[in-house]
Amino acid sequence: MLDIDNYLDNHYIHRSNWLRAAVLGANDGILSITSIAIGIAAASNSREPIVLATIAGLVAGALAMAAGEYVSVSSQMDTEKADIAREAQELEDMPEEELQILATIYEQRGLSKETAMQVAIELTAKDALAAHVRDELGINEISQANPIQAALASGAAFTLGGVLPLLVVLFSPIKGMEYALYGSSILFLILLGTIAAKTGGSSIKKAIFRITIWGTLAMGLTALVGYIFGVNV
Repeated sequence: MLDIDNYLDNHYIHRSNWLRAAVLGANDGILSITSIAIGIAAASNSREPIVLATIAGLVAGALAMAAGEYVSVSSQMDTEKADIAREAQELEDMPEEELQILATIYEQRGLSKETAMQVAIELTAKDALAAHVRDELGINEISQANPIQAALASGAAFTLGGVLPLLVVLFSPIKGMEYALYGSSILFLILLGTIAAKTGGSSIKKAIFRITIWGTLAMGLTALVGYIFGVNV
């Protein structure tokens, strides 16, 4: 007999929610903290203000990322709960119409009309609400929002990503620190893309290309803004 749990362990889609939050957090941590450090390093001849600004940005950014992700995903969860409650009420008020909706969904997926109706009847008999939540609303255990998990993943990842440029600030020479930050951040982004691809089971080259191009663009625009406002980075 097929062990469905072991079978699903060979796929990566169940990691998509927290992986998305983690990659976003780490990417923001690297880019945000690097940008802060570059801006301060360009205007300072001593290490202390650079370190102070970097640590302050790291703490504030991690808390903001975690709070923002929690609020955002909580809103998604509230919407899902409201839709589920609405669906439960519709099943109570018009069960025949809801059964037909379910059968139509299966028919559109390729089943014959008779088979689609039989499947709808059997799933409705077992758990009508679960069938409609999954197949009509598209909500399942994989896609369902988890605000605590997303907030922790995002905040922790931002911290981990932000610590990397902080280490560069702590140990690289003051002179030319901006260039050390630029170069190291590109390497950090490549590392992040590799880890994300391996964790998600996707193409490593594509992940590296995507995250490096957009990260480089973001740092370049930051440098351009600094240049426009008279800060030489």
